[in-house]
Amino acid sequence: MNSSLAPYAVTPHNTRGRQITEAAPVGRSEFQRDRDRIIHSAAFRRLEYKTQVFVNHEGDLFRTRLTHSLEVAQIGRSIARNLHLNEDLVEAITLAHDLGHTPFGHAGQDTLNTCMKDHGGFEHNLQSLRVVDVLEERYADFDGLNLCYETREGILKHVAKKNIAKLGEIGARFLNHQSPSLEAQLANHADEIAYNNHDIDDGLRSGLITQEQLSDITIFSRHFAQVKERYPVLSGRRLIYEIIRRMINTLATDLTQQSIRNIENANLHSLSDVHKSSPIITFSDKIRQEQQVLKKFLRDNLYNHYRVVRMSNKAQHTIERLFNAFSTNTRLLPQKYQIKYQSEQYQSIADYIAGMTDRYAIKEYKRLFAIGES
Repeated sequence: MNSSLAPYAVTPHNTRGRQITEAAPVGRSEFQRDRDRIIHSAAFRRLEYKTQVFVNHEGDLFRTRLTHSLEVAQIGRSIARNLHLNEDLVEAITLAHDLGHTPFGHAGQDTLNTCMKDHGGFEHNLQSLRVVDVLEERYADFDGLNLCYETREGILKHVAKKNIAKLGEIGARFLNHQSPSLEAQLANHADEIAYNNHDIDDGLRSGLITQEQLSDITIFSRHFAQVKERYPVLSGRRLIYEIIRRMINTLATDLTQQSIRNIENANLHSLSDVHKSSPIITFSDKIRQEQQVLKKFLRDNLYNHYRVVRMSNKAQHTIERLFNAFSTNTRLLPQKYQIKYQSEQYQSIADYIAGMTDRYAIKEYKRLFAIGES
């Protein structure tokens, strides 16, 4: 056990363990084992070709789910160290948090949820948990990765009420209104820090948003002024990078400092105290409000930009036609999923589609609907 961990951090001694008991790992912690299993999973490798905002073929320099997950893990570990939380657990959660995402980003997720509305719906957090609990096929003794409870808890950030009852122990905290570990809370905020700032970077790189538009956004304009004061003639990519790295630092520092204040005010002494408390890992009110303004800007100007909407429309069309084709004729599914359909029905179709990368979904679409493809 790391003696530098706070008494309210998750440790190998207060973990609720794995669903299937295994011998303790040698030379690494339980949560390092979780991290290693996640990194070696097929679902993790597929993140390289799954979209953040831009479809994979639109450029080699835009973020993918894989690069995003690595960036979230880096931010999360840095903050965890400063808060004396379990860095290995934060890393495991952040690397696994997007494993259940569909191809084509949120457009794909929303479309698959619509297709599944009469069959339980589709939630990417729930699908990420399903990947690590059931779908990965690597070990002789169990399905999935058999991760620790706390890693699985962190992956399941939220879930629809209709699905809570199906989850058993892992869903109990939603029914009991309990907070997850501080490591899980931190992973969620590290995700927010990463995607907001890196969507700015990708948006500017693509030309869909401009520095002039961002000049009205307080958190951006403040850091822009700081950089120009120190480097008056700086421009281009270096200017943008200097602004964004400072924004990330400001957010990480604010999250750390406000969380320390929250910990002191809540008088935390144990992991049990964390579960009974309100959320502890938070931004200050000022930064939270600035983040909300930035999110609204990105929604209005980037995610709803006509070029992104056109791409999203194509993605929706692709997912809808794939789902309808497989639902109408399950013999179009690969043999493995035809067998699964006999017991899991539409969930097997959702599993197949959600596991696709952007380019695989495009190829599968062509195979089904283009003459001459096979």
